[in-house]
Amino acid sequence: MLNRFKIGHVSDASHATGCTVIIPPEKNITSASAKGAATGTREYALLLPDKKVQSVQAILLTGGSAFGLRTADGVMQWLEENGRGYPTPFARVPIVPAAVIYDLNLGTADTRPGPREGYNAAAQAVFLNRATGNVGVGTGATVGKWAGLNHAMKGGWGLAETAYNGVQVACGIAVNAVGDVYDFSNTLLAGAHANGRFLADTSADRYKNLDIRFGNTVIGAVMTNARMDKQQAHYLAERAHFGIARRIFPSHTSYDGDVLFLSSSVDADTSLSIDVLAMMIIETVENAIINALRTARSLHGIPAVNHPSV
Repeated sequence: MLNRFKIGHVSDASHATGCTVIIPPEKNITSASAKGAATGTREYALLLPDKKVQSVQAILLTGGSAFGLRTADGVMQWLEENGRGYPTPFARVPIVPAAVIYDLNLGTADTRPGPREGYNAAAQAVFLNRATGNVGVGTGATVGKWAGLNHAMKGGWGLAETAYNGVQVACGIAVNAVGDVYDFSNTLLAGAHANGRFLADTSADRYKNLDIRFGNTVIGAVMTNARMDKQQAHYLAERAHFGIARRIFPSHTSYDGDVLFLSSSVDADTSLSIDVLAMMIIETVENAIINALRTARSLHGIPAVNHPSV
């Protein structure tokens, strides 16, 4: 699917922040689902199945917390300059839904992505962009913050792809979770740690020490070619969150802003049931989460799975 959706990143490692823009084909069906209780979004309501808009011109995933939402202005400017937008009698109005992560705790809190970064990420978006780890919105992402940032590990931007019977699914995801991340053997892969060991030997360890007030959220976009309507896209966006819940614990907390977009190029007829599509999507989300952790590198003293702190 990465040959149908363009992805562009702007990364600022020195300030531990960045943004990512996904540009779908002009013809698309896009919806979203927010399961976190502390979301930061723009144009999210338009993506609900009862709203008129069916297609979007770009999806923005950005650092900077709520400050980062202004980054969408730059994406809109680039799209307008390139003639893309929802047609109205007097102008094409680009529809750019956005979601944010809180990364103000790792770098410089007063340096956030803005319109310039959004414009540049859109301008740099290309097909087959397989950059992962400390890029774009994943630059300042961390995980395992339930015991405090000083016990956290590096998160990042992950990608995964799945194909079956002509249907393709891809997921790009920024893993910035309060929770710990588990691999497919349900062994801790990354999370709160100290003195060379993980702090959560049992769930009771988290119950005693849980501090989830700041700095959390997993956001991403699922991309597919399966033909569907907006109601089905919304259903599948909701199912995609099971991928988060299966790999990250805890997830979807009262201080998380977990949001997943789902965008389809609707150019592949399929006999697959929506339940099979949901299974493909859930597994792709899981793989993207693992990919983000395995390709992240240490930053500002926060160690990564395959890259010790320097």
